[in-house]
Amino acid sequence: MPTVRPYESYVYAYPHKTAYRPLPERPALRELWAAEPKSALSLYLHIPFCEVRCGFCNLFTRIGAPEELTTRYLDALDRQAVAVRDALGDDEPVRFAAAAFGGGTPTFLTAAELERLCDIAEKRMGADLLAVPLSVETSPSTATADRLAVLADRGTTRVSIGVQSFVDAEARAAVRPQRRAEVEAALGRIRDARIPVLNIDLIYGIDGQTERTWLTSLDAALAWRPEELYLYPLYVRPLTGLHRLGAAAGPEAEALEQAAWDEQRLRLYAVGRGHLLAHGYEQVSMRMFRRADAPQEGPEDYACQTDGMIGLGCGARSYTSALHYSFDYAVDMREIRSIIDRFTTTEDFSRAEVGRYVDAAEARRRHLLQSLLQATGLPLDDYRARFGTDPRADFPAELARFADRGWLDAQAPEGLMRLSPLGLAHSDALGPALFSPGVRAAMAAYERK
Repeated sequence: MPTVRPYESYVYAYPHKTAYRPLPERPALRELWAAEPKSALSLYLHIPFCEVRCGFCNLFTRIGAPEELTTRYLDALDRQAVAVRDALGDDEPVRFAAAAFGGGTPTFLTAAELERLCDIAEKRMGADLLAVPLSVETSPSTATADRLAVLADRGTTRVSIGVQSFVDAEARAAVRPQRRAEVEAALGRIRDARIPVLNIDLIYGIDGQTERTWLTSLDAALAWRPEELYLYPLYVRPLTGLHRLGAAAGPEAEALEQAAWDEQRLRLYAVGRGHLLAHGYEQVSMRMFRRADAPQEGPEDYACQTDGMIGLGCGARSYTSALHYSFDYAVDMREIRSIIDRFTTTEDFSRAEVGRYVDAAEARRRHLLQSLLQATGLPLDDYRARFGTDPRADFPAELARFADRGWLDAQAPEGLMRLSPLGLAHSDALGPALFSPGVRAAMAAYERK
């Protein structure tokens, strides 16, 4: 059996944004959402600003903001929210089951600007932030007491902080300027704010990282008893700072390092997984671990496989059952600045600009992919009830390959398809293996910018 690279692509949504294209007909949002269920929507507000850009980051974000840019951005976000809420209509109740502020770094905004962001979610969109789970991303330098106080007062139930490493030398290697003392101080302020769920992001596979230093970071995080921990493998993506550094070393050196790097990441993943399981954490997905006694942060009645999402902001995406749409996507800083500038001057937000239609076959793929990548797996009855077919009949070749590689749990209860521990470890190979030929072709043809 041919060797499979365990780290092909981090699959956080399907289809990926690089498969999106400009929509010539620019469909009206009112028409797109007219027949969509609206009783359990997810709301996402995107803030595309950071104080620094880490070497591994390919998110849609820019460094800093010239004077008045955040004000102009929030003005545009307000206009967009008014247009989107109008498009959702009032023929049936519109209810949001979850909300999130992401980026970038939402806490790049001042405390007063965070108040305004919450007002946009509540007063424009109608989300009851005190009644639904609200997750907010932050960073060590922007998790200040005044910002956290606003978030706590407005109903934030989860704060996710990107630490990546508690070892200063590793942070520098990842082009992330921070010191452990600053990180610890920020974590103290988050705990003082009494927000119910703390998530800490850590990265493995950093240059110079060893099992010993990886355990140092894990133990430093565990000292705060976070309700959640995300363990991310390091990726070096095109147009990022680390990619430019690696390209300078030459293609041969890069190729020679790849196999050893894959082995290192798999080894560190196994060390991290075992360490967290031994300390009372449950594995939710390849990346996510939750403390066994932690409160359930997410809504019980929202499922990303079936329910819609409303994304506000120039880096956000929205999902209907037939179309995934967003604004333009870029990684290069100059392109990102240009897209943000266009967003801030947009007056008409009533139409979808860029996206990809999702037909019945793609909907099946998406449901299978997003279910399998969770440790709980896919209840076959749920799939049959939604599509009228069985996934084993819809995807026989793919599932047979997964079974041959030991990625499917042969001991799963009757009626449940789930990954084995080996399959979870290879999630970043399994996910891309479920991409359709059409999506693969669109991603391959995407011109990076």
